[in-house]
Amino acid sequence: MRFWPGLLSGALLGLMPLAATAEIVSASYAEPTQRYQHGVFGETEEWGDLAFGLSDGQTMILRLPETRVFEDIAPRLVDVDGDGAPEMSVVETDLSLGARLAIYDEAGFVAATPFIGQTHRWLAPIGVADLDGDGLVELAYIDRPHLARLLRVWRFQDGTLVEVAQAEGLTNHRLGDPAISGGLRDCGAGPEMITADARWSRLVASRLVGGRIESRFVAEGVDFAAALDCRLP
Repeated sequence: MRFWPGLLSGALLGLMPLAATAEIVSASYAEPTQRYQHGVFGETEEWGDLAFGLSDGQTMILRLPETRVFEDIAPRLVDVDGDGAPEMSVVETDLSLGARLAIYDEAGFVAATPFIGQTHRWLAPIGVADLDGDGLVELAYIDRPHLARLLRVWRFQDGTLVEVAQAEGLTNHRLGDPAISGGLRDCGAGPEMITADARWSRLVASRLVGGRIESRFVAEGVDFAAALDCRLP
């Protein structure tokens, strides 16, 4: 991977000196590419670069090798390590090994889940938060939302991601949809993960409790906006 300041020639990722006080303030994908052509969002264009702005005015570009793409809608700015500054959570796909959820900061790679292990296998993020109130941050996604429909929750701890729970029969994306549905909500009783059931016919709210996932049906139909706005119990 390569780290580029602006659009000038760059150095290997992690070797570019940055101001100690610079924080990430914005991020977006760049350099459209068709080298993968999976088409989960209804087209065959993915992204080769991750561009992000820093609080000191610099714009940096992280460029993936030709064997990987960002198979995603947009990077997510989240404080994973609890230091008050955001990191970037992204879906990064290897052309041979499929997708993984990866975290980058202003200096480069931080941590990632394992690649799914097979080409044209993808994951759809749900959100990032302290899901069980233990002071550590969890990252949730649906592993293979069109096939396995498996909710997986990982905890960022000691600089790495450790899986803490799984639940079957849940999804947040249909093949060809241009967006990822659902997400996280807190209606006053703690964070919940909002997804659909495997048939895309009912909304489901899931919590991380005591190292396991507890799920309940919220409503018939899939009005994600109403659920996320706490208009559905």
